[in-house]
Amino acid sequence: MIDRGKRNVLGIGVDVIDYAGAVARILDAATAGRPLMVSALAVHGAMTGVFDRFHRYRLNQFGLIVPDGQPLRWALDWLHGEKLGQRVYGPELMQRVCAASAEAGVPIYLYGSRDEVLDPLETNLRRRYPALIVAGRSASRFRMVSDEENRAILAEIRATRPGIVFVGLGCPRQEVFAFENAEALGCPVIAVGAAFDFHAGLLRQAPAWMQDRGLEWLFRLTQEPGRLWKRYLLLNPAFCWNLIKQIVRPASFEADRGQRPDSRSNYA
Repeated sequence: MIDRGKRNVLGIGVDVIDYAGAVARILDAATAGRPLMVSALAVHGAMTGVFDRFHRYRLNQFGLIVPDGQPLRWALDWLHGEKLGQRVYGPELMQRVCAASAEAGVPIYLYGSRDEVLDPLETNLRRRYPALIVAGRSASRFRMVSDEENRAILAEIRATRPGIVFVGLGCPRQEVFAFENAEALGCPVIAVGAAFDFHAGLLRQAPAWMQDRGLEWLFRLTQEPGRLWKRYLLLNPAFCWNLIKQIVRPASFEADRGQRPDSRSNYA
């Protein structure tokens, strides 16, 4: 098990951790009833933090940021000599946390996406992990909500007494939700992005050979070009350029860890 703490990648603290370490950290918090903000960070999420000081602050408050994308894993090596054998891929992390939750009797809650996704997602999770307790689920509102509406959403989730809440709202909305609400929910809140669509069987995952070579972005681009072309064709080169800058001048990414937002966003 690997869990060696955080390292600075483009001004964001990314954990040097493997699947076993991440699952242990999440289950420890869940069984203790302790809030924990968790994100599986890929290039898109990292660059959102680079360009947005408020979001960079949010990410740096997360208790656990796992290197979801291969480029994040490589960056940990190139910048800090941390040779992780594999990335901690969000969809795979979700599966492993569900398996551990089923074994430990920890209930989970599914928040986000659409009912057309949540229906097959819950069915598939129950089939794969018969002992898993799905305490409840609710779909995204796909808009910003008022403080009163947000309190109602949290009350609905808390009423089911979950030990872990998985959030699939897309980046960066899911990280904003976790940042603003994990303390009130009092349990681990895990931002897992496209994992809901993958495990519902509605979106294909890249072949293993593409994932291993950091080419998952290319596969996803071919699947959803209209939605993802800007993300990958603009942000991937920006990530590489900023990584080179940090390699040449590491101190330039040390000072500014972001600015605390002065208001809530209430993405739901």
